[in-house]
Amino acid sequence: MNTFYVITNNQKDPEFKTSDMIRDYLESRGKKCYVQKCGKDHPSGQYKYTDAREIPKDVECVLVLGGDGTLLQAARDLVECSIPLLGVNMGTLGYLAEIEHTSITPALDKLIADEFSVESRMMLQGTAFHQGRALLRDIALNDIVIRRNGRLRVLDFNIYVDDVFLTAYSADGIILATPTGSTGYNLSAGGPIVAPQASLILLSAVAPHTLNSRSIVLPDNVEIAIEISGRHDMEMDGAEATFDGDTSVKLNAGDRIVITRSDRKVQMMKTKNTSFLEILRLKMAAP
Repeated sequence: MNTFYVITNNQKDPEFKTSDMIRDYLESRGKKCYVQKCGKDHPSGQYKYTDAREIPKDVECVLVLGGDGTLLQAARDLVECSIPLLGVNMGTLGYLAEIEHTSITPALDKLIADEFSVESRMMLQGTAFHQGRALLRDIALNDIVIRRNGRLRVLDFNIYVDDVFLTAYSADGIILATPTGSTGYNLSAGGPIVAPQASLILLSAVAPHTLNSRSIVLPDNVEIAIEISGRHDMEMDGAEATFDGDTSVKLNAGDRIVITRSDRKVQMMKTKNTSFLEILRLKMAAP
């Protein structure tokens, strides 16, 4: 591997010391490295932080310095590029980042020597509808969450799978998560943990108002529709769907969001042989 691109969360590396160190180290080994030192929301919504069109064609690997949120954003911005990503955790706890900032140099040596593997991670695609008209279509690597947007009252959801009614929930929200996102909000809501290489869809209710509620694991080839019931006054108690905690759309009574597996995948690099279970054990034991 000869050409690298660094995306930096400048709140985690404010003076770009780590970013510049990576570039200098790679260049000292005869490699090429570009460092993105600025980025902001694009008014057209084409990207949030990284303009994929500005990444040189010869880039073989993108190093993402920050936390899980930075890596999620990079994955969404660059999904059309099919360039593998390597997360460098500059924060506290991160499930997605492959390496810690204290062990960057050994990881770079492995990349230079082509001693790495690449994992494909599935994504979700969701389309929100109001009276049959599409309001927003977006993708998510972690999860799509439908939650209340107003007073502290439960929302009523009707769940359909392949146009067949499955169940109804009264809850604060509904989480549709990928295996990658199983260790995120899904985990906090009591949902199952799934190895990231799997391909399936997790459905978990957030604080359901019931005595018996379990997460549901669905195959990745189904279409899931979440319909917002009109039992409450939606002017006061509306809902909102968010994609990876980033883009969002407001929903009202009768609106629905249709979720399927996306045709796009994210390529994640691994430089260590640490198993998912060992990573999980270490992260869960972190203070």
